[in-house]
Amino acid sequence: MIHYNISFAGAGRVAGTFCREMFRAGFKILQVVSENDTDGRYLADICGAKWSSDLSFIDSNDIIIVAVPDHSLTKVLSGIRCSGKTIVAHTAGSCGLEVFPADLGKAGIFYPLQTFSKEREISFKDLPFLIEAKEEATCKMLGTLAGALGGKACFVDDERRKLLHLSAVFVNNFTNYMLTEGKEIASRAGFSFEILAPLIRETISKALEIGPLPSQTGPAVRNDLNTIEKHIELLSFSPDLQKLYKEVTQSIIKHYKTSS
Repeated sequence: MIHYNISFAGAGRVAGTFCREMFRAGFKILQVVSENDTDGRYLADICGAKWSSDLSFIDSNDIIIVAVPDHSLTKVLSGIRCSGKTIVAHTAGSCGLEVFPADLGKAGIFYPLQTFSKEREISFKDLPFLIEAKEEATCKMLGTLAGALGGKACFVDDERRKLLHLSAVFVNNFTNYMLTEGKEIASRAGFSFEILAPLIRETISKALEIGPLPSQTGPAVRNDLNTIEKHIELLSFSPDLQKLYKEVTQSIIKHYKTSS
């Protein structure tokens, strides 16, 4: 069993999930540093760590995980004071190694390809961790950490990680927004979101089993202009949704004409 001393800068969704999972996996959590007193103290308490708002980390840390919003990342990294032997790794998918100040030599990226929500447990089994570092030894150590959590280490460069982050925005964030709008439209018909659950499950299962390209159905892929016009008329209550429907429909029509 690998034993690392780990600390966190941040106490939000990602930091909280990582901290609890690493604690359960047997790692020693030494410090939780955050601006938010309530979240930080709570996270530190359940993991037997010390909370502080000061970005000073003790020398016995092996790894510091920086899990803060992207807009705060540069400021937080520039404020960290730690041993030169300690690895400092951020969890952002859209930011590279360039955000680290020069004095943090053992810098790395430990980006989980997953969505996180408060109070929701995440399975780490086979979870891809996109890893990049300035030094090979740092890459290896972060890869070992990913494996100890049950995840899968994927060593990638900056461009490939950012493309995968963009891919994740499409399959997760955009998909979830479509579910939100689908729920609202169903409610106008007097039905709850649950009526869509079998369709949602089959849509995702089919895409995973046979691939998204052959799984596409609906009026756009058939170029059924009569049905499309009826849908646009039904969306008269929302010009924004009409615009979205038209743009996505035209994109599907164009894509499948090219693919056929």
